Amino acid sequence: MSEWTDAPSAVQKGMRRVYGIAPVTWLLSHTAHHLDRAMLKLSGERTTVAALTAGLPIIRLTTLGARSGQARTVPLIAIPNGERLILIASNWGQARHPAWYHNLKANPQVTVSHLGQERTYIAREVSGEERDACWQRAVALYAGYRNYAARAGRVIPVVVLERDGEPPHEPV
Repeated sequence: MSEWTDAPSAVQKGMRRVYGIAPVTWLLSHTAHHLDRAMLKLSGERTTVAALTAGLPIIRLTTLGARSGQARTVPLIAIPNGERLILIASNWGQARHPAWYHNLKANPQVTVSHLGQERTYIAREVSGEERDACWQRAVALYAGYRNYAARAGRVIPVVVLERDGEPPHEPV
């Protein structure tokens, strides 16, 4: 996925800070999926509210349900890292891991849609120094992850998506 959002404007940088505040996070965790569904429809599946207001790089991740086996699609922030994508399973700082995380643990082959392109990736959770480097890259993009980690009461999983058929470990 070579095309990502432009550098965020001053307003978008400010919105990134606002999105990390606990009451705003709570509100967004209950409403963002509805807003994004409408925005995706209006934009021809090309943008979300978070992409517009905060300049965050948003993908649509499609996983297979861990129990149902049904396709499940969710918009997520994806941190570009060469041909890899980094995903943070923060679930808005809630105590539980997000459903998409459980799905990709059960079925690591996923589809990513971004700007009208679809690609297949293999997901793997990272740990140790690789996790730390990916986490730092994510926090540099969106500092709200620090607030989520402080609230969650759990270690937030970090997942790397690698192109299906690509060499497994590109440098972070």
